[in-house]
Amino acid sequence: MINNKDEIVFIIDDEESVRKSLALFLKASGYQVEPMGSSEEYLEREVHNGTGCLVLDVHLGGKSGLELQNELLGLNSHLPIIFITGQGNIPMSVDALKHGAINFLEKPFDDDTLLQSIAEAIELSRKLKIEKEEISKCQVLMDSLTPREHQILTLLITGMLNKQIAGELNIAEHTVKLHRHSICEKLGVKSVPEIIRIADKAGISQS
Repeated sequence: MINNKDEIVFIIDDEESVRKSLALFLKASGYQVEPMGSSEEYLEREVHNGTGCLVLDVHLGGKSGLELQNELLGLNSHLPIIFITGQGNIPMSVDALKHGAINFLEKPFDDDTLLQSIAEAIELSRKLKIEKEEISKCQVLMDSLTPREHQILTLLITGMLNKQIAGELNIAEHTVKLHRHSICEKLGVKSVPEIIRIADKAGISQS
């Protein structure tokens, strides 16, 4: 059972009867739900920063469920998708699952299978949200560095020593040590492996 108001199951189906029956069933199962009739309606909604998932019909008027999935991938959404359809086929389901869908259920589907899929999707959503927040935090830490510190960090994570960095940048080794100390203080770390972990999370590679 879910008591977290920031955890929402979005039901997106253009058949009102399907939306209503699914909403009633999921509410009775302890979920907070938000039914919608189209992909456009979902995209117009304020971005949901909490956890949850989408129970999404494949065939919709306007933007299809698969098109919405592709758009949400581009937006780095942390809400997994469970597809539902009355007109499914194997290539379509394979494509949806390949792009990260939790399940592809043909109507009429088994209630227990739906509940199991939603539980799995929400658990994944929680993990993705934590990962997203950690990446954001690491990017903020990186942004706190000065251009020179950032320059030294990019050399540091390749395994270069202070003396080598000094030679590369044509500055004194003592200056590198001072910058290195400042980098560690700003990032809240004490070792190069910790710096590498934060840099990696922030998208800075050891090239």
